[in-house]
Amino acid sequence: MGERPPGERLLYETLADGVEVLRWPHKHALPEREVLAFFAARGISASRWTNAAGSTYDVHAHDYRKTLFCVGGSITFFLPNSKLEISLAPGDRLILPAGALHGATVGTDGVTCIEAAEA
Repeated sequence: MGERPPGERLLYETLADGVEVLRWPHKHALPEREVLAFFAARGISASRWTNAAGSTYDVHAHDYRKTLFCVGGSITFFLPNSKLEISLAPGDRLILPAGALHGATVGTDGVTCIEAAEA
């Protein structure tokens, strides 16, 4: 296999420590109702949140698996153990396994996300 061109985003990636990223491949936005339907179909209660540009989250971990969809703006997650940065755009999904250390910085247009905790 050849190398990816610079800047090309894979649609699905399994990264270090069991982190998963699924990229939204379409030019149109991922409707929030579809994200909520995704969680509802799995019997999972989700919450929606927004943050202003430049907001940060210090490195922390959860005792649950976190599934997060970026539905507006952008956010970059930092995983210090694997030294990875994962930038999410609207429609992208991130799955962080329980115990995964992560922090984040909100992009220049702020961010809106829908997320849920799974046992």
